[in-house]
Amino acid sequence: MPTRRQFLGGGVVLCASLVAPSGLARAAVASLNDAINKAGRLRMLSQRMAKVYCQLGQGILVPQSRRILDASMRLYQEHLDELKAYAPAEDIRATYAELGGVWRRYHQLLSATPSLENARQISRINEDALRLAHLGTTQLELLASTGVGRLVNIAGRQRMLSQRLAKFYMFRYWGIQVAGMDVEAETARREFLSAMDALERAPENSAKIRGELELARMQWLFFDQALRQQKTGAKDAGHAANVATTSERILEVMDRVATLYAQLAPAGPTETVQHPGRR
Repeated sequence: MPTRRQFLGGGVVLCASLVAPSGLARAAVASLNDAINKAGRLRMLSQRMAKVYCQLGQGILVPQSRRILDASMRLYQEHLDELKAYAPAEDIRATYAELGGVWRRYHQLLSATPSLENARQISRINEDALRLAHLGTTQLELLASTGVGRLVNIAGRQRMLSQRLAKFYMFRYWGIQVAGMDVEAETARREFLSAMDALERAPENSAKIRGELELARMQWLFFDQALRQQKTGAKDAGHAANVATTSERILEVMDRVATLYAQLAPAGPTETVQHPGRR
């Protein structure tokens, strides 16, 4: 097992090179599982972009944070366009149309020079983006006729929860107060651990998936430790950098897990797209 120094040192390198989670395809939606995976990425990106915007505003790993933000904004637009084109039911099309309106405002804020006032607005609008992205993911999952779609959704949500926890850390670090933030952070932490238990029990797991989940467990320990350092009350730039890098590490692993689940088997028969009223 790597030492904390080795892990965090590698994290700095990763954060410098990782501009988007590994394996992110830039192509049209290939299947229902792929749609669920990309829909789940929109949830994650809503949180990731808020996180790295705050990092930029506070001078935390600036070159890496800038690359991550720019790449995340491009990927968000690509996935949103793909899902709008793919949407197999009227309610799903309506969800992504509404999300498109929220994204236009969110994009304007993210594109501006980082400021505390913009960050406060982002602390609100990212929640709207998350809510709609989650609704779209759930609507797509309900079209799946097998349990694989549910596993893609759960693994994909782990990506989001890692970024959500880091986002809350960065809000606190910048002095941004969000109603119920501490409760939301603790809820996200419990949900992450509960979902890890569920994923590890999934009978569909291949040896490769089991290995990735084991790695995710190990990385969670480092990430959780970095998050908990904030509770001491000290504002330490080194601790903030640790949160930035470890959150990217765990995101990368959980993105691989979600993609592996998406590749297991079709989520359901192709005729599911022929029933726009199905929920």
